[in-house]
Amino acid sequence: MTLIKTTRINFLFDFYQSLLTDKQRTYMDLYYLEDLSLGEIAEEYGISRQAVYDNVRRSEMMLEDYELKLNLFSKFQQRLEIIGDMEKLLTDSTVQSDEIRKLLDTLKDYM
Repeated sequence: MTLIKTTRINFLFDFYQSLLTDKQRTYMDLYYLEDLSLGEIAEEYGISRQAVYDNVRRSEMMLEDYELKLNLFSKFQQRLEIIGDMEKLLTDSTVQSDEIRKLLDTLKDYM
C-alpha cells in the first residue's frame, strides 16, 4: 500500500468516520491508525483475516463514495491552498489588499 493512498484514506476517515458502523470504524482505526496487520486484527476479534480484509476494503470504498458525493476533503484541500496563497501575498509588500480580499471571498465560497 502506498503512502499516498494511506494518507488519503486517513484524511477521508477523519472526515467521514461517523458515517461508518462501529465495527468498520474499529477495523479502520486498527488497520490505518494503529498500524495493525489484518492477521493481528483477525486474531484479536476471533475472525478470519479475509473477513477483516473484506471489511476494510468495503469501508475504503464507502469513504471514497462519501467523498465523491460530499467533497469535504477536496474542499478542505482547496481551502488550504487558498490560505497558503494568502500567506504568500501577506509577505509581499507590493500586494494590494484587493488581491487578498479576492482570495478571502474565494475562501468563503468553500465554507
